[in-house]
Amino acid sequence: METLRVSGKSRPNSVAGAIAALLRSQGEVEVQAIGPAAVNQAVKAIAIARGYIAPDNLDLLVKPAFVKLDLESEERTALRFTIKSQPLDS
Repeated sequence: METLRVSGKSRPNSVAGAIAALLRSQGEVEVQAIGPAAVNQAVKAIAIARGYIAPDNLDLLVKPAFVKLDLESEERTALRFTIKSQPLDS
């Protein structure tokens, strides 16, 4: 599964496009964000991506979870959003 890392400076529309493309091609994607600004951008991107995949008759299911990451010999807590596509309910 592909992992996208989102920062507080990430552009939500760009991240949403990447999420939508991966959902169409692989059916699932993981988004990781550390810090409140990054989480904000990630959530906005997920909402935008939902609109991007709707014309393909797809919806998404999001499972958020906390995860510990070792970055630069330091343990950080991140939010991980596991996103899967599913057929749109009519």
